[in-house]
Amino acid sequence: MECISVFDMLKIGVGPSSSHTLGPWRAAERWINELKDQSLFKSVAEVKVYLYGSLSLTGKGHATDIALVMGLLGCDPETVPTETIGETIEKIKASKKLVLGGAKEIPFDFDHDIIFKKDFLQFHSNGMQFQASLENGESIIETYYSIGGGFVVKEGLEHSKENKETFKAFPCPIKTGEELLRYCEEKNKSISHIVLENELSLRTDTEINNELQRIWDTMLECMYLGCHTEGILPGGLNVKRRAFDLHQKLKGSHPYSTPQEWLESIRETEVKFRQIIRWVSCFALSVNEVNAALGRVVTAPTNGSAGVIPSVLMYYLVIENHDGDFEDIKRFLLVAGEIGSIFKKGATISAAMGGCQAEIGVSSAMAAGGLTELMGGTPEQVLMAAEIAMEHHLGLTCDPIGGLVQVPCIERNAMGAIKAINAAELAMDSDPKEAKVPLDKVVNTMWETAKDMNSKYKETSEGGLAVGVFLSDC
Repeated sequence: MECISVFDMLKIGVGPSSSHTLGPWRAAERWINELKDQSLFKSVAEVKVYLYGSLSLTGKGHATDIALVMGLLGCDPETVPTETIGETIEKIKASKKLVLGGAKEIPFDFDHDIIFKKDFLQFHSNGMQFQASLENGESIIETYYSIGGGFVVKEGLEHSKENKETFKAFPCPIKTGEELLRYCEEKNKSISHIVLENELSLRTDTEINNELQRIWDTMLECMYLGCHTEGILPGGLNVKRRAFDLHQKLKGSHPYSTPQEWLESIRETEVKFRQIIRWVSCFALSVNEVNAALGRVVTAPTNGSAGVIPSVLMYYLVIENHDGDFEDIKRFLLVAGEIGSIFKKGATISAAMGGCQAEIGVSSAMAAGGLTELMGGTPEQVLMAAEIAMEHHLGLTCDPIGGLVQVPCIERNAMGAIKAINAAELAMDSDPKEAKVPLDKVVNTMWETAKDMNSKYKETSEGGLAVGVFLSDC
């Protein structure tokens, strides 16, 4: 059985899209490494990249071309200073040269060596081809697919182990919610404990804690940055950042100078029901405004849905439990990651394959499950919450205006977060034995809905709001 770690589902990367930005970035890095492994890298004279399907149709809005070039340069999306990306791209455009893999300078015309083709390749709608022209006149072409959440596979190896990291088998291999519940019952443990047991087969407890802390720190810093940055988002839609103004209205008078002190200051603010909705929305908006500006976020499970999980976790720390600590954060992320992996194995987390139900719907289900465990829910209630959250996102289309991850994407994160909290509350007040729809049924239904959905509503900007609202109206 395919082993999907929590750290596969929660990755640190650069926005605005995990499938259209982070995936192509990683594919370019992988291609360069394969050229080196084959002793061909030093012989490369020129490169071209061909984008297909959804990558072509919405690639400009998703900064796919920028991500590819950053990958070709050998930059790491987890560590590259995001504020330098624009300057780097402008230098390449002006010089028409690129330092491939950070080691070999080659000619590169940004506007002509990245070719947008509207054809769809067979395996997945997010296809790309890398072509290397060698000094001896030979040409090599390799095809890769960005399949959502930053995951990348190579053509010809779509179902091969070569497309996956080689790990030992999990002690509790899980593909479905039913299997997960069976392990919880047999071992008399919570979902987070079962997931942790699996993760411990891959890493030490210290490594797990350090990586989860890094993920949470990135989420917190992202929310902090989004709440303290004003202006207009790039891309041409002239979308004003709203988190800044909303934060100014909500924050109290407690002083702070770091993201952690900011969290403590919010905890000390008297929060009423209406403010709770506004705070959660503020957290979600802040993340996805940073994402839309090519900032650093955590795919959860994608960049386009990166705001749901951190905003719901902040809700818990600010509203539900002022004494919440790293152990709570750890349990939340472990549960959320496992629920996300069930959707990935049984359906998809790619909007290009399943519409926005595969992004916001899955992230809302992940957040609802994580919150329910922290609120004391049973494993059955955790999966019930995840099911409720997804059930009310079924059929949600992906139709971004201008191919940008801004409208309606940013607001959808706020809506997904509120639905997750509501789903958790409903599950906590319910008897799972009376539930009519188990999680596995909604996963299967989501996949069937995805297959039935017209392609123009699956991240192509050829239907829905993308054509109903003209750029000139914005």
